[in-house]
Amino acid sequence: MFTLVKRVMRTPDLRRKIMFSLLIIVLYRFGSHVPTPFVSFPQVQQCLATGAGTEGLLAMVNMFSGGALLQLSIFALGVMPYITASIIVQMLRVVIPHFETLYQEGQSGQAKLTQYTRYVTIALAVLQSTTLVTVARSGQLFGGSAAPACQRILTNDAWWAQLLMVLTLTAGTGLIMWMAELMTEKGIGNGMSILILISILATFPSAMWSIKQARGWDVFFLVILVGLVIITLIVFVEQSQRRVPVQYAKRMVGRRTYGGTNTYIPIKVNMANVIPVIFSSSLLYVPALVAQFNQPAVGESPAGWVVWINNYLVKGDHPLYWLIYFLLTVGFTFFYVAITFNPTEVADNMKKYGGFIPGIRAGRPTAEYLDFVITRITSVGAIYLGLVSLIPLIALATVSANQNFPFGGASIIIMVGVGLETVKQIDAQLQQRHYEGLLR
Repeated sequence: MFTLVKRVMRTPDLRRKIMFSLLIIVLYRFGSHVPTPFVSFPQVQQCLATGAGTEGLLAMVNMFSGGALLQLSIFALGVMPYITASIIVQMLRVVIPHFETLYQEGQSGQAKLTQYTRYVTIALAVLQSTTLVTVARSGQLFGGSAAPACQRILTNDAWWAQLLMVLTLTAGTGLIMWMAELMTEKGIGNGMSILILISILATFPSAMWSIKQARGWDVFFLVILVGLVIITLIVFVEQSQRRVPVQYAKRMVGRRTYGGTNTYIPIKVNMANVIPVIFSSSLLYVPALVAQFNQPAVGESPAGWVVWINNYLVKGDHPLYWLIYFLLTVGFTFFYVAITFNPTEVADNMKKYGGFIPGIRAGRPTAEYLDFVITRITSVGAIYLGLVSLIPLIALATVSANQNFPFGGASIIIMVGVGLETVKQIDAQLQQRHYEGLLR
């Protein structure tokens, strides 16, 4: 292990990239603790000490921001606006033909799509920052906690003060996006993915320590052991893929012969990554949000549907919530794979360049075969994602953890996926300069 680290650090170019990435990470974490203007930082810390704001969609967004959301720091929105913008632009390819045309143009088209993603990110940052400031002003940021400190976390309610807060939060999102792109260009790995990973790891110690304080050292070490098993299984599934063999016929162009090679189409078990889990969590938070804004006045009893939502769709510890969450995750997995992998397009491209699957005719039969394979693989991947997404909810009911339980849901899949991808990129950098890489 130490020999591999020495080999990495003795490579000047690779060492420079790693140090630059570490510098960006330090700046990102520093910005996560710088409070937004007109926010009472001591009262926010006092509110966080009570454990408020550990449930619901805001808790998940807080995890992706590295705990910066509930602290109302300048990086409070974190990477969520960029993630949402990327998903929106990717889905618009199905709706708007111009986006699909840009996607097929290669590098120039990808550059334009990236620019559109930046514009959508800033627009979403303005919308989300306005919503966040409004929620903080209404005292509902920490779930309507009755603690006085949670009701008065802003020191100035004037319109110009709120406008300054919105501008600060939006500028923070733009700065995060710029730093992530700098890391991708001059550092190692995908900058945005690594910042997401760092945000999740930042909440890891506090989540584990809360389990220790609630259940003691025995449960603490048991959770770590179970977490290692879960990580091992997720690494196995994330690396699993179905390789569909493809052969290219030989063709003569002038005096040169092209083709005649054998390759394959890698179809991962989990092609949708963590997108279905995020979709399911967001959709399930809508009823709780509606019920929260329909609370009765003092002395009145709540409506029947509000009571039902509060009992079954808010805390996440009821089997009905688990079942709905699981079914939504499975459904969104099939939906996302259907819009990101087009068997007909793949079959047409193979036919255009003289490729075919052995035993399958080119054209429509190839598309039908690929659709059959994708459906089978996605069925396994959807069930896998559904089960992994339930791990934090089961932990919530068994070990008194919050919904940001580190060994499950979107967090563990992101940690494993980004970690594997970064190690592969370091290995590729080493193999460019040495015969032996990082992996064996």
